[in-house]
Amino acid sequence: MTSTLPSSSPWPNANPFVSPHMSENSPENPDSDDRSPLSDLSDISAAVTDAVQTSVTSPTNAAVTTVQNINPNPNSSPPNVLYLSFNQDYGCFAAGTDRGFRIYNCDPLREIFRRDFTGTANSGGGIGVVQMLFRCNILSLVGGGPDPQYPLNKVMIWDDHQSRCIGELSFRSEVKSVRLRRDRIVVVLAQKIFVYNFSDLKLLHQIETVANPKGLCEVSQVSGSMVLVCPGLQKGQVRVEHYASKRTKFIMAHDSRVVCFALTNDGRLLATCSSKGTLVRVYNTLDGSLVQEVRRGADRAEIYSLAFSPTAQWLAVSSDKGTVHVFNLKVDSAALGVDRPRGASESNSTSPSAVSHLSFIRGVLPKYFSSEWSVAQFRLQEGLQHIVAFGHQKNTVVILGMDGSFYRCQFDAATGGEMILLEHHSFLMSEENF
Repeated sequence: MTSTLPSSSPWPNANPFVSPHMSENSPENPDSDDRSPLSDLSDISAAVTDAVQTSVTSPTNAAVTTVQNINPNPNSSPPNVLYLSFNQDYGCFAAGTDRGFRIYNCDPLREIFRRDFTGTANSGGGIGVVQMLFRCNILSLVGGGPDPQYPLNKVMIWDDHQSRCIGELSFRSEVKSVRLRRDRIVVVLAQKIFVYNFSDLKLLHQIETVANPKGLCEVSQVSGSMVLVCPGLQKGQVRVEHYASKRTKFIMAHDSRVVCFALTNDGRLLATCSSKGTLVRVYNTLDGSLVQEVRRGADRAEIYSLAFSPTAQWLAVSSDKGTVHVFNLKVDSAALGVDRPRGASESNSTSPSAVSHLSFIRGVLPKYFSSEWSVAQFRLQEGLQHIVAFGHQKNTVVILGMDGSFYRCQFDAATGGEMILLEHHSFLMSEENF
């Protein structure tokens, strides 16, 4: 099978990028049913190495600071958002649209650059997955929407310094999601996950999963000690890969299907939620123990996103009920590397709203009445999908909506309650309106 860039490239002076033919029976192609590796990578190694060395994590230093547009005559109406994702330090976010993609800085909110592909030769424009690599010029793109820019079964490696794709990975089924580290690229299909070395796209590992239509997968970002979390082979099971110690841990997280999870940057804590959407459980990935359980609500809900604060003191949850919840986590991070009994961290709750007021009758009434509840809440439009992250300002939460809405809220860590709205914008509008 052959992997190529389109012969009629929409970018000026872009050279077609062709990989050598790979036999489907070749031992170098260990999974011919799903993937076709790209092995001629004359451009990607230098570009990725340079990007990794120059990428920064400071929220005040973005790699690109000017708004640029491939299409000199973009449509005047806002595009439709197909995909939203934060970068690895939550200082930026990317939006895939039915015309291309846009990159934004979170604090202050501003558009950094955009690429609108509509109106260019042989291109539909739709980007269904876009993932940033911190704040550097390298991104991964997958086509999407009614008129995709790229095939849905390809991951395109985009170098924004060159304004073109410098490599691709091609599969025989649709790519559900992509995760990036400085040294790895992880591609998620409906029932398989592939881990590649970023600099040369060499396949390092492949994982079988249960049906994974949402492309659930998370990776740690601490250099040199990758932890990968993905669905296991059973309903409700989560698989944790510790690559530094070459250990695999299976956690039976829920009785129902796992629909959302989040991982701390160091890979030590994992938050999971099932299709019921009532409980969120936090696990120690090193030994698989349950660290804490919190309750979003009593009725079923679809959880859209989970996010840890940088210090793992707080956990944010968004759902289709139109409410973002913030929970207080009682975790002793220094003890995470030591086996401990369940419930060992449940002794230092400081928030009056963290535990139901009916906890004095624990053991008499059902567990619901002694559940740990959220400390703070923020109300949104019910039914609209939102993703959340913690802001760089103290006790702030950033919320992104699929309608192009941007919220920055602040919660009171001592008293809790309703969060205060600090900012509300439509990020699809021009930055002069921010």
